[in-house]
Amino acid sequence: MAPSTRPAGNRRERPAKPALTRAGIVDTALRVMAAEGLDRVTMRRLAQELDTGAASLYVYVRNTAELHAAMLEELLGQIDLSPVTADGDWQDRLVQILTSYTAILFGHPGLAQSALVTRPNGPAYFGLVDGVLALLAAGGIPGGRAAWAVDLLLHLATSAAAEQGTREHAIDTQDEDEALLAALRDAPAGRFPHLAAIGAGELMSGGGAERLSWGFHVLINGVIQTPRPEPEATS
Repeated sequence: MAPSTRPAGNRRERPAKPALTRAGIVDTALRVMAAEGLDRVTMRRLAQELDTGAASLYVYVRNTAELHAAMLEELLGQIDLSPVTADGDWQDRLVQILTSYTAILFGHPGLAQSALVTRPNGPAYFGLVDGVLALLAAGGIPGGRAAWAVDLLLHLATSAAAEQGTREHAIDTQDEDEALLAALRDAPAGRFPHLAAIGAGELMSGGGAERLSWGFHVLINGVIQTPRPEPEATS
């Protein structure tokens, strides 16, 4: 039989798909999150974007928790670590770094919630931890105490971002705060004497940034004053 004489240009061919990579999956997940929210970042949705099957993605990320951690790791590259080597009070510089970390999470409260239970394990996260440890060392905090302090400080930042970010995305916080203020003012002094003595205005005073910075300083000063407990002796 004579070979086909059909011109090669008539064959319908799909363009080659880009190779599937972990970095490509994470970048796609971040794009979907920015456009549609974290709830839409599912393996099925990413597979549609990448023109592949959902099962193929599990070769690169084991589950959604690992995907969220990888997404956060990518975002943590935006943290300003320059205060580590800057001049000035070490506590103030430490709060600057923690505030930068909080600001990133604040814009992505869903990821902040994930970070409460699943942490990244890449160079950006390690750089954040190393920076916090460097400034704790500058303040003379012993290594063992600093190791525990990192967990406390990052937990405050993460939980604050998860709570406040979620509230602002879900409700009108100004209306809610005004309703709470009115309820506090109406609370009977005979039943709640300490609340009445301090006053509703004082209880609701201060902005979120002020309270967060104060909270960081409270923890830092507590770390300075509080030794880590000795391990229990084993029999």
